[in-house]
Amino acid sequence: MHRTDVNTDLSSTLASDEAERKPSNEAGTWRLGEQAVNRIGFGTKRLGSDAGQAIALLRQAVALGVNHLDTAAFYPSVGRAGEQHGYDSLEWANDAVRRALAPYSDDLTIATKVGPTEHGLARPDQLRALVEHDLRQLGLETLDLVYLRQHGLDSVAEHFGVLAELRAAGLIKNLGLSNVRLEHLAQAQEIAPVTAVQNRYGVGFGRVNDTMLETCGAQGIAFVPFFAVTATGREQGGVVHSDPVDTIARAHNATPAQIRIAWTLAKGPHVLAIPGTGNPTHLTENLAAGTIHLSPTDLTTLDAIPSE
Repeated sequence: MHRTDVNTDLSSTLASDEAERKPSNEAGTWRLGEQAVNRIGFGTKRLGSDAGQAIALLRQAVALGVNHLDTAAFYPSVGRAGEQHGYDSLEWANDAVRRALAPYSDDLTIATKVGPTEHGLARPDQLRALVEHDLRQLGLETLDLVYLRQHGLDSVAEHFGVLAELRAAGLIKNLGLSNVRLEHLAQAQEIAPVTAVQNRYGVGFGRVNDTMLETCGAQGIAFVPFFAVTATGREQGGVVHSDPVDTIARAHNATPAQIRIAWTLAKGPHVLAIPGTGNPTHLTENLAAGTIHLSPTDLTTLDAIPSE
């Protein structure tokens, strides 16, 4: 992994006394290209808007064994920006990752997404600039994994073709697709290998993507659900209420979020979870979901919840 040493000031690390340094690999690993990652990673979308807290949380995640971060330059900040060093605009998440973790460990995989802009979906000729911007923001020479996050396209071929050219040029290691249908996957695979697909999916949510999940499993492609914890809450965050989920959570002495993550992981060894949070306690709880083993009855109950 080609890394640029952008920030060598790691003196303000989270005190080890405040976190168990136990790898989040109880759920096993899956390969994203050449790199094996723990199946519970971390999404940066809900880090919060306070820079210091965001940086501390990212360092805590890595200390707890996270080696797969999912981020994007187009994420808006969540919450109220700090008066002095807060984030109150787009592009804050990648900046927080760089400030917290660069120079990066060789075993850390950072996945990002390009496509959405403030003015709608980027044109194919705009994608290179977005990729180069991510490289600068993250302080990298090569991006580990880049998803094409599409919206409204009948064919992703032209957009994906540009990313494939950037992969051939050495700017990207692996390519993925986000918010796509099966025909999009087939179109992209005619151009270059697809390492991962990222679609909405969770308990009682996005089950239209069951076939996509199964197809990815059959082809050895990682399936990385978003909104797996928030479900119908989507961008609002939180954990949507569900009586069956709450009942199973009580039986396992777990949180509803942990049950939703455990169900996600039970869908196949190729399924990766990327729960995001701005709360250190929730981070630790989310990573512990890999130790929860749902019974066949639990899974049947959760599978039967009507999808929205």
